[in-house]
Amino acid sequence: MALKIALVGMPGGGKSTVGRQLARLLGLPGIDSDTEIEKRLGESIRSYFEREGEAAFRDVEAQVIAELLATGGDMVLATGGGAVLREANREALHGQSTVIYLRSTPEELFRRLRHDTQRPLLQVKDPLKKLRELYAQRDPLYRRTAHFVLETGRPSVHALVNMILMQLELAGLVSPERVAATVGAERC
Repeated sequence: MALKIALVGMPGGGKSTVGRQLARLLGLPGIDSDTEIEKRLGESIRSYFEREGEAAFRDVEAQVIAELLATGGDMVLATGGGAVLREANREALHGQSTVIYLRSTPEELFRRLRHDTQRPLLQVKDPLKKLRELYAQRDPLYRRTAHFVLETGRPSVHALVNMILMQLELAGLVSPERVAATVGAERC
């Protein structure tokens, strides 16, 4: 059976960064759904979002996620922050992968994202208020989709990846030998 790990969480929660590191350590392909969407669109998500609107973007996002999960191979998939808004995405992610929710508070996210100009939903007068609204809407959906919830808080990327590896080992999805080799290689 293929090992598919999907990361969900709020914009700026570390999904892409943690996903790349986790994929590298496990020797799996690392895929970022937003990057795949931009390849398909031939333009940035921001420009497509501004021109076509959120509903059109979510249609493309759902199609890309379904296609990625339908592949037979192993992968670490970092999803966009709003991927869980569609029930079809939540069902596909939960049913076809092991989902890890990287949970961050709106205040932590604001500290990380306050200078970011690339996230369409945060280009508003009060980004912290927007993050709080998004969090209130999405946190229950992330929790419903996830098999595991990890608080991102202050841990480094390295610490988050190790916490994920331990969860995967405890769930019997990754062998203790593979985790030991991965963590050992990371220390070298």
